[in-house]
Amino acid sequence: MRPRFLAVAAGGIVTAAAVVTPLVATAASTVTTTNGCVTSVPDPGSTTPVQICYSLFEPAGASPTSKVPLIFHSHGWGGSRTTDPTSSEVKPYLDAGYGVLSFDQRGFGQSNGGKAYVENPDVEGRDVEKLVDLVAHLDWVVQDGPGDPRIGAVGGSYGGGYQFVSAFREIADTHKQVFDALAPQITWWDLKQSLAPQGVAKTEWDSALTAAGAQALPPQVLQGFAESAATGTWTDGSIPGTVNLDDFFAKNGPSWQVSQGRHIDVPVLFGQGITDELFPLDQGLKNWANALTPRAREKSIFIGYNGGHVLPNAYPLTVQPSNDPCSAQLTGGKNFAALTVEFFNRYLKHMKVALPGLDAYHLATAAGTCTTTSAVTPNKSYDVGTVATPELASPAIATKIADGPLRVAGTPYLSGTVTAAGVNNRAFYALGIGTSVADAKIVQGDMYPWSSMLPVASAPVNIELPSVAVDVPAGQSLFLITAATNDMYAGFGSRTPGAVLIQNAKVALPLVR
Repeated sequence: MRPRFLAVAAGGIVTAAAVVTPLVATAASTVTTTNGCVTSVPDPGSTTPVQICYSLFEPAGASPTSKVPLIFHSHGWGGSRTTDPTSSEVKPYLDAGYGVLSFDQRGFGQSNGGKAYVENPDVEGRDVEKLVDLVAHLDWVVQDGPGDPRIGAVGGSYGGGYQFVSAFREIADTHKQVFDALAPQITWWDLKQSLAPQGVAKTEWDSALTAAGAQALPPQVLQGFAESAATGTWTDGSIPGTVNLDDFFAKNGPSWQVSQGRHIDVPVLFGQGITDELFPLDQGLKNWANALTPRAREKSIFIGYNGGHVLPNAYPLTVQPSNDPCSAQLTGGKNFAALTVEFFNRYLKHMKVALPGLDAYHLATAAGTCTTTSAVTPNKSYDVGTVATPELASPAIATKIADGPLRVAGTPYLSGTVTAAGVNNRAFYALGIGTSVADAKIVQGDMYPWSSMLPVASAPVNIELPSVAVDVPAGQSLFLITAATNDMYAGFGSRTPGAVLIQNAKVALPLVR
């Protein structure tokens, strides 16, 4: 933990780099709420500091002689902080005796003096550092050393992104870590992989995110998203006059931080949506495998539930359940919030909590059961012959992989040699389940694209398929489903539909034995 130096003065808390603007404290039941703002770094290209505003909740009984750990909380994209201590987002932690600080991220809520740089470590990473500086000398917060508050963090989606950028920002600055435990939900490993896998823009999500954050995003990003939505291809500045989104998003995720040699060495409770179409299951699996140290994984838990970012999906047919059997299994019937409290009790309060499920993946199946496994990589390969793409207006094509019973949990792959005679070729792939090719449906929602701007002939290919968890019972089969387009990439299938052919195809599956 790095030291935090703060001077306390009458009427406010002041540092050389951060000024806390007027504080207003109110009591709601037994929780004291303090609202205020800290001064953080200017937007890139500006010299005007930006105010980052927060609500600080002090639980009943917290005092200089009875100190408590603190939980950071922040909102999803387009949202704002929680100001009500009875909100379901903060109440479980207040009831458990934790303090909570909920804050508006830059560009949102009252922190609207700047633009959202989408968890850039040099912008939003600095914002959270200012907030940690603020709480480092609160006399009712547990301190593990001078200026070293004991902190956990919660939040989903964009509210999970701040946790990673903040943890890595501290590692970069001090080679130490300010957060003692994290609980990110439905967040990302790599934003480009999420928003445009294989460079194919998720036009539905680009449009939805732009609409939710139009006032917060910098102009060049709005332009870049508009260009991507218009062409269906991630804009990278290769065409003169277009925006280079690669430059803007280059550092905005754990993948870049890990490429710099940084890893998180504190316990993490992951919650990742398996039916999530924006930040799919594989994004969480990659964070688990790459962002944590081996020692941190031994103290961590991975929960995959049916849910997350989901838009209406009509083509191809898919199974989109919504449930969280794994949190219930690990907590005796309770939910992810209850599991988070127990996780923090163990690692922030150092209570003797019998916490099951450490160092393992717990993934909700499409049927609503929970599969626990220690590995999510393929361990068996099946020959599936030739896989063709249907015509643009034709139904998706299902190719049988294997008959049940079998259980799959993790990330499958499709390999073979691909031939595509046209230009700007695209095809979309996923696992499916059914009794026959006629009723097979995509497992848990997602399809992944393969694309090539130029013709290819018998080129080797290895395509990552959407990560899933599914039990295939006797009497049903597992299928590979191929489509020429997909709802998430609305209007932008292959320019020459039906022309993508994979021969000598194999599907590698992560089977649970």
